[in-house]
Formats: sequence, C-alpha cells, structure tokens
Amino acid sequence: MMNQYISKNSEYLNKNKTWHIEDSLWKSQQIIRIISRNGLKLNSIIEIGCGAGEILVQLQKCFASQKISFTGYDIAPDLVPFWETRSNNQLIFHLGDPTENNNRFDLLLMIDVFEHVEDYLGFIKKANKLATYKIFHIPLDISMLSILRNMPIYFRKSVGHLHYFTKETALATLNDCELEIIDYFYTPGSIELHNQKLRTKIMNIARILLSLINKDWTSRILGDYSLMVLAK
Repeated sequence: MMNQYISKNSEYLNKNKTWHIEDSLWKSQQIIRIISRNGLKLNSIIEIGCGAGEILVQLQKCFASQKISFTGYDIAPDLVPFWETRSNNQLIFHLGDPTENNNRFDLLLMIDVFEHVEDYLGFIKKANKLATYKIFHIPLDISMLSILRNMPIYFRKSVGHLHYFTKETALATLNDCELEIIDYFYTPGSIELHNQKLRTKIMNIARILLSLINKDWTSRILGDYSLMVLAK
C-alpha cells in the first residue's frame, strides 16, 4: 500500500490532486483550539505526514508573534513542489523518516495519518520519542450509517485508509501505545467544511440536531466526525 505514496506521479496524487490543501485552514483551527485550551507553550513543532505543508503554513501565520520553529516530514516525492513555495527560515520540510535522527520537539502533529500505515501501532510508538506533546486528528470512519453504505471500502480505495476507528477504539489505540490522554474533542468536518454534496448537507441537519442531545450517539449512528486528541 505504501507504493501509492512513494513514487513520483503517485496513485495517491492522481486520486487526490490537491492533497487536501482546501481542508488545511479548518484543520489548523482545530489544532489551535486544542493548543489554546490546554495552555501549551511551544518553541518547536514537527508534523509527520505533513502532506503539502499547508497546515504548518497556517499555524505559522497564527503564531507569527512567537518564535516557533516548524518542521514537516513526509515520504511522498510528489510533495516537493508544494514545499518549495511554502518553506522559509522557520518552516522547513524533509522527505524521509524523522525517527531516524535524534532531534526533539515540543509538539508532534499527526493529522489524519496513522490510519494509512500498515503497522500503525509500531508507527505511533516509534514517533512518540520525537516530542513531549502529541496531537492526533483521527477520522472516525465506523458508524451505523457508514457500515450500511459500505463506506470503509470506499475510504480504502479513494484515500488509502487501512484502519477504521470509533472514538473508543481511537483512544484505546493511543493508550496501547503508552500515551496519556490529556484532552480530546470531536471535529465535525462534514458540517463545517464547504463544498459538500446535497446528500451530506441534508444529513448534516440530522447530525446537528442529534448532536444537541448526544455527540457520541451522533458519531456512532451518523458518522462523518473525527477526533482531535492531545496526549503525552
């Protein structure tokens, strides 16, 4: 499965031309929210699986008054042209594996990443040593509606998801990797992101109404939520 990322003009690029840049501002806002509400003081941030790097660009803009260094890592050669227009003195990108060196950071970001990795538990455990704090954004692909619609196989073919989570299994995964959960919240991407299909917009009405009663039920029944988690 890794072959869909590591070759030039890769299978993943052909299926996802923008590398999800259009979602980066929204994702960065969710990251800022969890950083702010936990009062994290940061000097250095690394993102593994940084994609086009636009999340780091948005974070750098938000924290422009602070002297924070930003580092992005990914394994896809197709991303290099994206990085060339985004890098600067305080924002650098690397093609490769950051766990192969001894650099340490204050915060590690893993945003919609480990569901793509075959040995996801080993991957998380190996990355833990890179930073004191870790922020994960985890798609919750398992719900009653997604199972009825047979969506997991769609996620596998379209965006390369190999593993599928609920809130409970996502948190259990991080606990299994010897991480302490500090904070978490749902992120309603289907509700807050633009350019949704009419069917999704109709279902979003039900999601909004049910979430007023119980967000856990909404995620389990109707789906299209992700989980933002801060751990150490």
